[in-house]
Amino acid sequence: MHASNIDITMVSDSLIMFRRMRLKNLNNVMLLMLMLLLLQAAAAKVRHYKWEVEYMYGSPDCIENVVMGINGQFPGPTIRAQAGDTIDVALTNKLSTEGVVIHWHGIRQKETPWADGTASISQCAINPGETFRYRFKVDKPGTYFYHGHYGMQRSAGLYGSLIVEVEDGKREPFHYDGEFDLLLSDWWHQSSHHQEVSLSSKPFRWIGEPQSLLINGRGQFNCSLSSSSTLPKCRFRGNEPCAPQILHVLPNKTYRLRIASSTALASLNLAIQNHTMLVVEADGNYVKPFAVQDIDIYSGESYSVLVTTDQDPSRNYWIAIGIRGRNATTPQALTILNYHPTSASHLPPSPPPVTPLWNDFQRSQSFAQKLYALMGTPAPPATFHRRLVLLNTQNLINGFTKWAINNVSLTLPSTPYLGSIKYKLQNAFDPKSPPESFTAEYDVMKPPVNPNSVTGSGVYMFEMNQVVDVILQNANVLKGRSSEIHPWHLHGHDFWVLGYGEGKFDAKRDEKKLNTKNPVMKNTAVIFPYGWTALRFVADNPGVWAFHCHIEPHLHMGMGVIFAEGVDQVNSIPSEAITCGLTGKMLATTNTTVH
Repeated sequence: MHASNIDITMVSDSLIMFRRMRLKNLNNVMLLMLMLLLLQAAAAKVRHYKWEVEYMYGSPDCIENVVMGINGQFPGPTIRAQAGDTIDVALTNKLSTEGVVIHWHGIRQKETPWADGTASISQCAINPGETFRYRFKVDKPGTYFYHGHYGMQRSAGLYGSLIVEVEDGKREPFHYDGEFDLLLSDWWHQSSHHQEVSLSSKPFRWIGEPQSLLINGRGQFNCSLSSSSTLPKCRFRGNEPCAPQILHVLPNKTYRLRIASSTALASLNLAIQNHTMLVVEADGNYVKPFAVQDIDIYSGESYSVLVTTDQDPSRNYWIAIGIRGRNATTPQALTILNYHPTSASHLPPSPPPVTPLWNDFQRSQSFAQKLYALMGTPAPPATFHRRLVLLNTQNLINGFTKWAINNVSLTLPSTPYLGSIKYKLQNAFDPKSPPESFTAEYDVMKPPVNPNSVTGSGVYMFEMNQVVDVILQNANVLKGRSSEIHPWHLHGHDFWVLGYGEGKFDAKRDEKKLNTKNPVMKNTAVIFPYGWTALRFVADNPGVWAFHCHIEPHLHMGMGVIFAEGVDQVNSIPSEAITCGLTGKMLATTNTTVH
């Protein structure tokens, strides 16, 4: 960590302010200026990191495998900062045969859209041996994380926690005595490259369910306390790198658990034996507190819960994470809440909490519908300017299985959208805007009558400050009678979750059900099987932004769209962000620095 850097633009604003004050006494002006600069320097820091991304051997679930690490760590290093700080990461690609980017999940990248970390959207992939500098401001407190956004590198283990605390002089709207970070993920014994080939094959080869669940990169393959035959394979007392990180607590204290899910596929449920959790934050936004015995968390989501250690301190308690929404046989991930002074080697005397039934979707919806914004959170605009209805379907393209939105499966261009739109380059992507809805005749409750789809790279272009409603509509899969859960993540923005419903969205019937008074703000929201979810956001952040299903295989198979707004207002794009494709040719021919 380096000393604080002073933002020159803020100093300029301060000078303007002092001129307007028309103070006659120069000494007073200089004194006030010095005080302002000192306060600013103390409040906001530039936090510098040098990272190297490479493959390494690890044993995430006690089985040795190849994982992606940063500086020899898996998961990657945790970043801790305060709101208002600037993060400066010099990222060197030490992979020998593939590019890399890192997305800072939940950070809105105000004035730095090129730092969003999305290959072919906000930047070129960082080539082997190259270093790319991510520099951006974390503008609000919350529980976030970062992960790879190129190919299926998140499945390979490229992720880590990013925690933003309140700035000095401010307080959270709740009290706690200590905190823990829990980064949840799923793990396969097949490599991410193997998975990519399977998902892109004809005939289609499904990757199957994960072999293990991980907590902070640690799990236990084939460890299930429901079977005495597998108990000897469980490692809770040893020093193996796969042994769980135990949460050591004092009696009668309140702890904040920051929980984030970077899973590639699994929807999860977390429970703490004999303890109630108070939900206080979702995706970096405060919520009206409510108590739960367990919590559903989907890929891309983050929560903070408060737990009071008010149980018998002479024993320990299980923390259990299991799969929801899919009929998986993956064992729970387990760790221990260890009360002082009880020894951490003493396993809890009773079995772990049982994960709720995988297909109890009413229970899942009940939790989601308890999320309301904390009083004081900005309310959404009363009306919208534009509405997109996005139908999620499984389709065929030339015999290959794909996911599509309004019958278009997303394919990314070789030139990053941010550069090609900024500099008005021709033939960089499909010029035609994607469909804004789907036909009224489509039956979301049945397999598609015509399963065939097309690929596309078009962009939804919004006017600055346009209020946009998005209706995410779920449907039946390609074959059989089934519909899957899809957690959708929006880059560059938070949105208001206005409501959920079943069946096909009907504006006349369903608009009156939408909550425009105190809806929760999030950056990731789920659509349930055969249902719809209504979102509202303001297109107020100049840039090009991905909006996609956060399930890694689904995005890989085309389940996403691209939003753009105010790209002409983006002041500066570092040339190293757009040195590929048509923008790369432009730079080579003009031999100038891009501004």
